[in-house]
Amino acid sequence: MARLKILAIAYACDPSRGSEFGVGWGWVNAIAAGHDVTVITADYNAVSIDRQLRDHSGLGCESLRFLYVKNRPWHYRPQGTWLKIEDSLAKPVMNLAYQDWLRYAFREAQRELAQNRYDLVHLITYVGWRFPGSFYRLGIPFVWGPIGGMKNTPWRLLPMLGFRGALYYGARNLINSLQLRTLRGPRRALRTAKEGVIAATSEIQRELWSRFRVKSRVICEVGPPDFGVADPHLREQGPPFRICWSGMHLPGKALHLLLQAAARMPKDLNYNIEILGDGPCNRAWRSMASRLGIDDRCNWYGWLPRDQSLAVMGRSHVFAITSLKDLTSTVAVEAISLGLPMVSLDHCGFADLVTDECGIRVHPGTTGQIASDLSDALCTLYRDEAMRQRLAQGALRRSRDYSWSNKMSVLHSVYADVLDHEGKEYLNRQQVP
Repeated sequence: MARLKILAIAYACDPSRGSEFGVGWGWVNAIAAGHDVTVITADYNAVSIDRQLRDHSGLGCESLRFLYVKNRPWHYRPQGTWLKIEDSLAKPVMNLAYQDWLRYAFREAQRELAQNRYDLVHLITYVGWRFPGSFYRLGIPFVWGPIGGMKNTPWRLLPMLGFRGALYYGARNLINSLQLRTLRGPRRALRTAKEGVIAATSEIQRELWSRFRVKSRVICEVGPPDFGVADPHLREQGPPFRICWSGMHLPGKALHLLLQAAARMPKDLNYNIEILGDGPCNRAWRSMASRLGIDDRCNWYGWLPRDQSLAVMGRSHVFAITSLKDLTSTVAVEAISLGLPMVSLDHCGFADLVTDECGIRVHPGTTGQIASDLSDALCTLYRDEAMRQRLAQGALRRSRDYSWSNKMSVLHSVYADVLDHEGKEYLNRQQVP
């Protein structure tokens, strides 16, 4: 399609970080490969972004321009006390802080539009559905997505999260259900976006239709890393079978399900669990591993630099996802890009990502059933190297489906439909006597 001038809103946008920050950077960088993009983002991202632009000058970054909105003292910042607030029942305070930042960003967008012409505005991060800001009121075509955060954690899964986790996600379910019925901003934004709504997962796509009768296209929020392997890692005789798990040590990531599954595996199997990340649940999960008698099987790496964590993943034989609440995690896409077969729960974005070609999906039923099925899946891959290799090759093929070129192909059709729809509406308005 023709080259467009796009105003992108990406509060979280940092080339040196993962999660939402990596999502924001990945999207604006990919869009800039075919369009001229001005990005409005939080000023605490400036150091990493400026370094990236300086170190990669001449490699396509010329199409990216950044406008930094000053972070006031009461605005969220991913460090210190704010991180504790984000992972607690006080998270609504963070949401209010984000809403206020959106107000400042909207004013910046208005100033920019008064000086320069843009074909459309695209709201990218945060991907949560609750707070679209007022960007749909800028008077130019509006695209929103990928959108996430609409799905509640199934009530039957809450007991698996422990007291703190059940309290947090139960409260979130109640608040989320109330907001789905009452928040007006998202409804107005969805009506304005029309053809320009992007869902992060098939679950979210179904929710958008059932709740708001809004059609959307699915584009996964996370993209592949800037690396890949030609062939999957071979399993040698002698060294242990390495099961990799990575993520924040939070109740919703549910590492304890994998620990319980490992405890059910026969004692004579030679395996290790490579555990990356850290967080509030770390101590409790270490204690559980000790009680289950598998602490000698667990290697706890904590937070490692990205290249070191990828090295741990790269020498593993299978990647396990146990999240009870998620979209599609960055590490999952990294894992298949490294040729790791997946063992995951069959829900959230993993229901889209993991196919029979690249992994084994487990029904998210009861704690005992999940642990038993995870254990069976891991034992199968331990004993059947031919099957593991077949799934590893499938993982590499599946990673190509998540390429940025595939994502941008769908996004370009979204842009084209939005601009076509807006053009027809403009002509219709002109014909009204």
